[in-house]
Amino acid sequence: MEAEKVHCLIIGSGPAGYTAAIYAARANMKPVLYQGIQPGGQLTITTEVENYPGYPDGIQGPEMMVHFEKQAARMGADIRYGLATKVDFSGTKHKVWIDEEKLIEADAVIISTGASAKWLGLESEQRLNGYGVSACAVCDGFFFRGKEVAIVGAGDTAAEEALYLSKLCTKVHMLIRRDEMRASKVMQERVKATANIQIYWNTDTLEILGENKVDGMRIRNNQSGEESVIPVQGFFVAIGHQPNSAIFKDYITMDEAGYIQTIPGTSKTNVAGVFAAGDVQDKHYRQAVTAAGSGCMAALDAERYLSANGFL
Repeated sequence: MEAEKVHCLIIGSGPAGYTAAIYAARANMKPVLYQGIQPGGQLTITTEVENYPGYPDGIQGPEMMVHFEKQAARMGADIRYGLATKVDFSGTKHKVWIDEEKLIEADAVIISTGASAKWLGLESEQRLNGYGVSACAVCDGFFFRGKEVAIVGAGDTAAEEALYLSKLCTKVHMLIRRDEMRASKVMQERVKATANIQIYWNTDTLEILGENKVDGMRIRNNQSGEESVIPVQGFFVAIGHQPNSAIFKDYITMDEAGYIQTIPGTSKTNVAGVFAAGDVQDKHYRQAVTAAGSGCMAALDAERYLSANGFL
């Protein structure tokens, strides 16, 4: 298989990937970007985005990603459909296979494959995703100011998001599948001490109710079997995210959850010439604006690497 040789390969197309492409193209690195399985990333399943600077009236997530893509293309980035399916980072030339058939040899690689929210797996959850169902309270909580919402989850993220929602919403119904929380002691205490958070132990969600928007949920106590319907206008899922990093695991250092570890203050991984940006390496912030910032960092780091090693 004859390889296509490129200076800078960007894998993934959310805010991190597109921002990296804008900077890399302007630096004459001739970047090639493969969009992956979900062009535009998680923002394509988000409706209204109100917290990205520069959009005073807000913008739809998919539309914002179209803007990012157009800007990267205008700067000269080569944007392609395709999914990275295998890599070999053992040599100085970084090999990446696209759709299992095309081989790219890149001097520098920027990984911006993002993360995917874990979902409960309900039909109603997917149908109402973006219409009251969300996996990001910080992104979407504002839209439910003064309303009642539910949140599913028992870890630190769920606890943080429940507390965040409690400042905006009249009531937060927190659904926990077991009889205990996984969150740290201090987070548990804060949740329990918050008057407008009601905790439901041993509780499963059976269905999210509503036609075009959420108007309730049907839940069941998994000990007594008792079912109940509770009216809510928003339903948040906080059972974790899965970084899209599996194909890199033989070469790139990750934490126990699969998030790529970068050298603090940089986008550099343990492999020279391979950089990571966005949600694939960030489990703390996970915002469009922080992802874009790290995409900028990755392009600048890659440019310095390429220049220092005589590739540019």
